[in-house]
Amino acid sequence: MRRVLCREFADPERFELVEEPGPEPGPGEVLVAVEAAAVSFVDGLIARGGYQLRPPLPFTPGTAVAGTTPDGRRVAALLTGFGGFASHVVVPEDRLVPVPDGVDAGVAASSMESHGTIAFAFRDRVTVRPGEWVVVLGASGGIGQAAVDHARAAGARVLAVASTPDKRAAALAAGAEAAVGYDALKDTIREHTGGGADVVIDPVGGDAAEAALRALGAGGRFCVLGFTSGAIPKLPANVVLLRNRTVVGVDWGDWSRTDPAASRDLAEDVLRRIGAGELHPARPRNLPLADAATATRAYAERSAVGRLVLTP
Repeated sequence: MRRVLCREFADPERFELVEEPGPEPGPGEVLVAVEAAAVSFVDGLIARGGYQLRPPLPFTPGTAVAGTTPDGRRVAALLTGFGGFASHVVVPEDRLVPVPDGVDAGVAASSMESHGTIAFAFRDRVTVRPGEWVVVLGASGGIGQAAVDHARAAGARVLAVASTPDKRAAALAAGAEAAVGYDALKDTIREHTGGGADVVIDPVGGDAAEAALRALGAGGRFCVLGFTSGAIPKLPANVVLLRNRTVVGVDWGDWSRTDPAASRDLAEDVLRRIGAGELHPARPRNLPLADAATATRAYAERSAVGRLVLTP
């Protein structure tokens, strides 16, 4: 088998591609030949030692894969112990998620975390009603495009926020009704939403967070999903108090580790909805396993548009 090895917490340029004997499944486990391994912003954080989880060294990054089993089943899986950047992985049988006919392996792998996060957010953390305005920051990224997709499926109107024209075009292609940049963000959101947004989805953080919070209307809900800008905002409590706003955290990773069976069921439902045409994730861009550092760096530098997957 081939896999990417991280021997120390450092920049992805220190990744190594190694070849070694393949893993042997134990009782209740299945060997999966990986066809696509999802790459995310968090993979780079973990590799650099900047995430709350620090796996024992050496380790192989990657937590979401799709591929085939020896008996020919098309499956996807969320890996609790990392290891996805590889040609083969061993997965407990009860963690395998069937991939519906017509759903590409790259789409399946890249949707497990991004669409799973937003499905968890919309089901368990925030209510989105038909006709409401949902503002999505970082709308061209994996989480952002998933948020656009789910909000549209819920009957909401979506205002996408992204930093460049090509990123805004990607957000519009994902289903956003309008797309804007970050300049004068509070006033821009209020103008486009007719006075104030109902929900903000924020995986970005930084200065944009407070501006978007101030742009919420009465009863507005602000969802904190992450800080890809690298800056954790300090949201003013008085702005939350005014107009009965709510700030809610969405930590899908902690929930999925706490309740892996429920996480698996949610992932299966996400893939079912994709297969049924209820959700419409864009096909990711494929890169070879040897380009794991390039793919991971693209997220760290915020140059990636949409999703990237490694194809062993």
